[in-house]
Amino acid sequence: MRTIRTAAALLAALALALLPAAPAAAAPGPAVELSQPEGGKGGEITVSGSGWKPGALLMLLICGQAAPGRGVIGGTNSCANTEGRAATVDARGAFSAKLPVSEPPKPCPCVVHVAGVTGQQDAVDREFTVAGHPTAPLPEASGDGRLAVLAAVRLDGSSGLLVWFGAPPRRDVVFTVGNLGSAPVRDPVFEVGTSHGVFAPQYEERQWRGTIPPGGKALVRLPAELTAGAHGDYQVSVRYAGKVLVEQPWGVGRPWGVTLFWALLAVVVPAALFRIGMAVVDRVRPPAGPARTPARPGRSPTRTRTRTRTSVPAAPVPGGPGDGEPATALPWFSPDSAPSAPESSSPTTKGQV
Repeated sequence: MRTIRTAAALLAALALALLPAAPAAAAPGPAVELSQPEGGKGGEITVSGSGWKPGALLMLLICGQAAPGRGVIGGTNSCANTEGRAATVDARGAFSAKLPVSEPPKPCPCVVHVAGVTGQQDAVDREFTVAGHPTAPLPEASGDGRLAVLAAVRLDGSSGLLVWFGAPPRRDVVFTVGNLGSAPVRDPVFEVGTSHGVFAPQYEERQWRGTIPPGGKALVRLPAELTAGAHGDYQVSVRYAGKVLVEQPWGVGRPWGVTLFWALLAVVVPAALFRIGMAVVDRVRPPAGPARTPARPGRSPTRTRTRTRTSVPAAPVPGGPGDGEPATALPWFSPDSAPSAPESSSPTTKGQV
């Protein structure tokens, strides 16, 4: 009996060892809770959440034409972006923020859309009713949404001269998709977004015209555009039905034409201002006066004296040549006014016999 018990214990231990390990409980994903499910324009609700990545930056929006099961069909164009709020996740993965109630540009059904802006790009939608806002049925789905990329992705296009001077760079995202579902996909609406650095892509809708039958494939070409003056390393993303299908890097060169323009402007503008200033100086400059006699060293120019000699006119000699005409004036004296020799003076007799 003891031997049988020992064998049974060994068999039980061996069976436990061979059984597959029980799967660990899956970590709970991000969740969002609302303080109230309905509100009117001008009111305010509290949006709280848990299970988010610590330190992540979140964007809170009220969006129309959306449902938790289908997401925001119109993208962020269906949301009240001007009344959105941002929230930061704390170290425990939770957040809480006040969100004003506003009417989105699209009719309800509406949701409170919470999406990550940096880091992990999670998104959660919670059903919300905007009191008094129009309602409309959601557009029909174009198939079961089971599209998959079958070939390598490429970016077609090149940068022209205008891009070198800061124009927005443009490319076409080209990829091949296949319909893995059982229903045809008609005129699918893709979302194209570009991101730079740690920021999440901002998506815009791009509708592709055509029908993809079950088991068929099609070449899809979607335009992508950056902002003016963009340069550096970017990433282009394409998603469909909330699932990212394409992620392609895009390196954009620096617009050196803009740098050259500012360098030339820094040279031309000062030169033009200098020319204008010299022209103004020439206009307001006083006229040049007569030449002045340079002053002697050590004397003030205002005390410089000018000596002039006055000629005394001589009296005409009667009966002389040129009678009736004024005689030429001597520079110092006339003949009649010459000093006479003294009478006591006589010629010397020294040496006479």
